[in-house]
Amino acid sequence: MIEIRAIVTDIEGTTSSISFVRDVLFPYARKRLPAFIETHGDRPEVQHWLHEAAVEAGLVEASRQDIVELLLQWIDQDRKSTALKALQGMIWKDGYAAGDYRAHFYPEVAARLRDWRANGLHLYIYSSGSVPAQQLFFRYSEAGDLTPLLAGYFDTETGPKRETESYQRIAAAIDEQPGHILFLSDIVEELDAARAAGFHTGWLIREPLAWPTEPLHPAYRDFNAITP
Repeated sequence: MIEIRAIVTDIEGTTSSISFVRDVLFPYARKRLPAFIETHGDRPEVQHWLHEAAVEAGLVEASRQDIVELLLQWIDQDRKSTALKALQGMIWKDGYAAGDYRAHFYPEVAARLRDWRANGLHLYIYSSGSVPAQQLFFRYSEAGDLTPLLAGYFDTETGPKRETESYQRIAAAIDEQPGHILFLSDIVEELDAARAAGFHTGWLIREPLAWPTEPLHPAYRDFNAITP
């Protein structure tokens, strides 16, 4: 019998709607990014991530405006850039604090997370969004503050989500055998990488018409169908 001791879950399309991130959070950050960089560009953490963005883009010399235009382009491309995600997270923090929005969660998710934690499972997040952005997402959720349920967070500083080594690093970081970890995502390539690292996997397929004839991983409509 499989003993699952820890669950690592993705956010977009898994715990929460992709449309919330793309239709609410991304436009919010895009609209405010130029002014944010202008007013906060001298803060050390902002300077660090602007420098990292320039390095990532291979820019030897670039003005602040050049970097702003680059970041706006990356937002439009949904680029999985750690520097971009960090800067977006700083902007989203202001929006959450102001009550401009609350993070969307599918209806059953909060209750299932509470049940799993009450049953002794350790819960972690692995998302392309920065760790601070993840923490804001779960703190300012429609279901209330969910951060007390979570034991840790991982982002692309751990590694790309479609690479097996990233999941090996997560297992080492949480000091758990891969065979006792369940990874949940809506992206097959992420699940493939996790399975190659020895994780158990759960494929969230929430769209009624998207159910495959032969699922490549154990497939679930929602968290209620998962019994770790």
